[in-house]
Amino acid sequence: MTSRDYYEILGVQKNTSDEEIKKAYRKLAMQYHPDRNEGDAGAGQKFKEIAEAYEVLREPQKRQRYDRFGQSGLKGGFDGFGSADFDLGDALRTFMSESFGFGDFFSTGRGTGRRRKRQGSDLQIRLKLTLEEVATGVEKKIRIKKLVTCEGCGGSGAAPGTSPIECPSCRGRGEVRQVSQSLFGQFVNIATCPACRGEGNIVSERCSQCSGEGRMRGEGLVEVDIPAGVASGNYITLRGEGSSGPNGGPSGDVIVFMEEEEHEYFQRHGDDILYNLAIGFHQVALGDEIEVPTLNGKAKLHIQPGTQTHKILRMRGKGIPRLHSGGRGDQLVRIIVWTPTKLSANDKKLLKEFAKSENFTPSKSEQGFFKKVKEAIFD
Repeated sequence: MTSRDYYEILGVQKNTSDEEIKKAYRKLAMQYHPDRNEGDAGAGQKFKEIAEAYEVLREPQKRQRYDRFGQSGLKGGFDGFGSADFDLGDALRTFMSESFGFGDFFSTGRGTGRRRKRQGSDLQIRLKLTLEEVATGVEKKIRIKKLVTCEGCGGSGAAPGTSPIECPSCRGRGEVRQVSQSLFGQFVNIATCPACRGEGNIVSERCSQCSGEGRMRGEGLVEVDIPAGVASGNYITLRGEGSSGPNGGPSGDVIVFMEEEEHEYFQRHGDDILYNLAIGFHQVALGDEIEVPTLNGKAKLHIQPGTQTHKILRMRGKGIPRLHSGGRGDQLVRIIVWTPTKLSANDKKLLKEFAKSENFTPSKSEQGFFKKVKEAIFD
């Protein structure tokens, strides 16, 4: 597997469209094709690298995993593609399939003689998390329905006491070949053997439990470690935890997508959280120390005398942990002055006395305060 960046190999940017990636591949593949560079080992290596990069970037799922995890996300292969053993024969098959639209795979007359077991399907799960779980991280155990290896035959598909036999049509290769001519010379058309479906073996007496499939419906328990700071749309891939492949093929993956539940009190803004605190007029006028809820219990908040409604107070480090980068966001507390709806006769008398003082009426210069506050709430 090449260590170079796949985008760099094709000469494209990371945000390049699928169509432009295809054009870049075709142009480079024609330039470095072995039949146009006979005896040039460097061109052959370049041709292989180009095809390897294209095999990853042309498929949305592979490209997404590569963008997120790099080449480490491709270990084990996807849908039969294992970049660790990608060779010139694979590169030629990619070229012939892409350039001439053949559905079958192509290689040189040498052939690779390699069979790949079909991989089981990937499964997707949506996991709901509370804001408290997001803030601390959490381990979850999830029971999923999937195809599991048949216990009766151990995945072979053969009845107990019997074994699969070599396919007489392809002699165990899983491929059938046909010579064809092309613009670049003679090629061998390599197609999946229809008799054994590429397995190389045939089950003469099928397992009664799985009907020769080597797998059956079941369920499994998976454990996923959710790091602190995830958000809706983030996902974690559990390698090999998906459905078992047919006839002993490798299992697919489980992809766990995060969904953040709406909180009763807090609103999330990136790594910060917002809390609306309603308090009385006397508390903002005189100042106070108030106990407010946070994601990690209660904490005291100091209110300065003269604090205005809708002012944002910041509680450092009381927000969401920053995913993979250390530190935490803040808790933002928006002050909302509560207006009483029921007043006694004595309450009204006291308020009328307050109203006589010019200190309880905003000046003209202060009447534009609320516009400024609105614009600056999240500055």
